[in-house]
Amino acid sequence: MTERTIKTPWHLWLVGVVAVLFNSIGVFDFVMSMTRGAAYMASAGMTPEQIDHYQQMPAWMTVDWAVGVFGALAGSVLILLRHRLAWPVLAVSLAAFLLSLAYTYLLTDGGKIMGQQMAITSAVIAALLAFFVGYAWWMTRRGVLR
Repeated sequence: MTERTIKTPWHLWLVGVVAVLFNSIGVFDFVMSMTRGAAYMASAGMTPEQIDHYQQMPAWMTVDWAVGVFGALAGSVLILLRHRLAWPVLAVSLAAFLLSLAYTYLLTDGGKIMGQQMAITSAVIAALLAFFVGYAWWMTRRGVLR
């Protein structure tokens, strides 16, 4: 039996590198928020009310946040490694992000506290994560990620 070789499309490298760079920002933000706390958040332009909202999150939300950002970065690296686990890892990351949105906008008054700019930013993040999930799924179906 011969196994057909599937050439790696040029766009895989483009999407993979963009995904790694984009998701590195999320990891950086998480690490800085956990290590530098309010000082980092204030330097990022957050108001005292917004900082308080983040600092009062329950522990499960911190775990959810970590799963989201580290999962997104891991899934992005898996795209570059052409590994089929990229799309399920990215899907878990997207689910974690959507859970954090539910917490912020449905379970707390975080939407009011965070403001319209954060809502727009969250929509962009969700759209990009959905794109990365869809792209990884498509590349898996085509046999590029294996």
